[in-house]
Order: sequence, then C-alpha cells, then structure tokens
Amino acid sequence: MKVTVKKVDDINFIMSGTVDNKIIQDRIAILKEQAAKEPKNETSQNENFEEEAAGQVFKDFVAAGIKEANINVESILGQPGVLKYEPKENGVYFEVSLSTSPEINLDVNYMDSAPSFTKPVASKKAIEAKLTEFALKQAPFSKIEKPRSAVDGDVTVIDFAGYIDDKLFEGGSAEKFNLKIGSDSFIPGFEKQLIGMDYGEEKTIIVTFPTDYQAEDLAGKETTFIVKLHEIQEQKPETPDDEFAKKILADPKATLETLKGKFADQVTSEELSQLYMSDLKPKLVEALLSKFDFTLPNNIVEQEIDAKVRDKTRSFSEAEHKIYTDDKNKFSELRESVREEARASIKKALIVEAIAEKEGVVVPDQEVHAALGYQAMMTGQDGDELLKYYEENNLMTSAKMGLTEDKLFGIMLGFDK
Repeated sequence: MKVTVKKVDDINFIMSGTVDNKIIQDRIAILKEQAAKEPKNETSQNENFEEEAAGQVFKDFVAAGIKEANINVESILGQPGVLKYEPKENGVYFEVSLSTSPEINLDVNYMDSAPSFTKPVASKKAIEAKLTEFALKQAPFSKIEKPRSAVDGDVTVIDFAGYIDDKLFEGGSAEKFNLKIGSDSFIPGFEKQLIGMDYGEEKTIIVTFPTDYQAEDLAGKETTFIVKLHEIQEQKPETPDDEFAKKILADPKATLETLKGKFADQVTSEELSQLYMSDLKPKLVEALLSKFDFTLPNNIVEQEIDAKVRDKTRSFSEAEHKIYTDDKNKFSELRESVREEARASIKKALIVEAIAEKEGVVVPDQEVHAALGYQAMMTGQDGDELLKYYEENNLMTSAKMGLTEDKLFGIMLGFDK
C-alpha cells in the first residue's frame, strides 16, 4: 500500500492514499477463515467482518505512513485523526492527521510566572462563625416545645406517597421521614411547599422531576405527592467550651483554643483555595501561556474542540440539537467558537506536563482515588460509583492531570512554605 506523507510543520503530518479493495477483501476472507476454525458462539455469529477488516487496514495504513515518514513511534502524541474516509470504485481513500510531541524549551525561568500575593490569615470573626456553624451541625434534633406552622430551615417529620398517572411509583413513599426545608435534598419545588403546614395536616404537592434525573423512568415527569406533617424538630447547639473541644477532638488535653486553632487552619485553607481559584491560578496560567511558544499537535486540539462542543451541546434542547445537525455551517461556527479556548487548554496541559516532569512532581494513583473519594463525600455521592464512572469513561488521566497541575502550581506559588 502506498502512503503519501505531507509534513505540515515540525510536529504535524498528514498521510493520504488509497487502499485497494482487494486488500480489504483479502483481510475479510482471512477473518472469516479464522472465525470458521473457532468454536461457534453468539459473539462470533454476530461478528462484523467488514468493520473489523476496515479497522485493521486503517492501522496498517497509519503504520505504513509512520514508516514512510520515519517518525519515531514513541514521539507520537494521541491517536491519529481521520480527516477523510472516501469509498471509491477501486478502494477507500484515507486522509489522516498525526502529531508528535512538541519540543518545549524549559531553559527559561518559568518560576517567575507565579504572581506575588499575601497569604490570607483567618480573622477572629471568621473563626467564631465557623465554630458556631460547627456547634449547630453537631447539635441533636429535638421536637419543638410548642407546635406551629413549618417555616424555612425547619426539619420536618413527614409521611409521603408519590403518584405518577394515579399510580404509586417505586421508591416514592416513606413514613416518618426527616426532611429539612431549604436543604435542596429533595425534588426541586417540594420543600418550599411544606412551608405553612401544620401538625397533622395533609397536603397535595405537585412537582416535576428534572429532565436529567438519574432514574430515566421518572425524568421530566409531573408527580403528585400526598404529604402528612407529623412534627417539626429543631437543633439546640451546645455552648462551645473546653469540654466541647475535648469531646470533638477526642483529646483529654484539648481546650477551646485548640479547637479554634483547627478552625483557623481550616478558614485559612478555604480562603487560600478561593484566592487560588479566582485570582492566582488564572494569572499563573496566563503568564505560562505567554512565556512558552511551540507548535501545538493538531489532532489533539481537534479532539479537545470535540470535547468542548459536547460540553456546550449537552444542555441543548432537541430543537437546538436539530439546528446544528441540519446546518453544517452552523456546526462549523460552533467548533470555531471554542478553538482558541481548546488551543489554550492543550498548550497549558503540555506546559504543565513538561514542567512537572522536570520538577519531579508526581501524583500517585492513590492520591487520585483519595481526591475522588473526598469529592464524592462533599457532593453526597457514592465513592465507589464515582471511581467506577471515571474509570469507565476514561477520565482518570484528566483527573490525575488536574491534581498534577494544582500540585505544581502550589509549589510555584510557595503554598508549602
């Protein structure tokens, strides 16, 4: 098979050529012959020999192009991108993009890209607010002394039964269920309709499940709930003192000042994190992007554009999707609208990867797992399920890259000093 390779620039190549039908048909024949010798099962009976043959021939085509251009296989970045796939009378015409890793000159003083800043110090007011908030969260719930109507912030004890088309749906009923009004832990609109209910009162609440609700059979459906209010509970926080600190820290030597010191560290960490995300990180990224100049891998940029377009269109309505699928020019405009953002994203990732390697910044897999576990805990998700989602959707590499970036930037900003 003859492959022509055009060198676009120092790292980007375009391979083109036609694969004869005979080559494809010979490969199909080989696959069928191999399958005939193997035990028959459901998988082999439904095998698409044409598709598998096309995949193998494509790999051979790319391999021939790599050999033709004398490209170092270890320098290849990402996957080849198919620019054209045109069936012709005598075969199939391929046009494929391939990129190699760019040379990034690290002989520049990249450490001076970090902006100067004053490390935040937790104020007494912020520490006291955090202590008060924590004491309230630790307080047990108890029935209010005098019954009254429910207000925002109350913890209600309710029975409820959910109906769709006058039929009870699975998982839509509970008795003596504790629900805090304003917690946003239930279906949107449900909690607000509890406001004003009295003890023993029954009420019909109508809500609509979100269109992206995890249970597809409920997503977007209007639902009627019959709700009965049994009681309202409140929290009465303890007064923070030395004994409170001993109990919370499980340390007989702890004092209230010890506990305040822990909260001071937490407040400082939160304020520093906010400063980092809103100000320091954007400035550092901008400085690094302007400091380095190198050729970007076209196929990786195009893949990043695809990802950003998917993110943009995920919230589109069916009608909006149709506009872009029916109008190729509109779709091209959408892709071009995110091109510069995609280029900056890839450039940043390559710079971070290169500097992290030079500085010996490494994020072990257990750190990624721990970060995902913390994320799951903070968002009320199942840690194992979140990890499984990342693994099945090939997101572990990007998760590790994000942690590597923050670890490197933390060193550059001197957070560990």
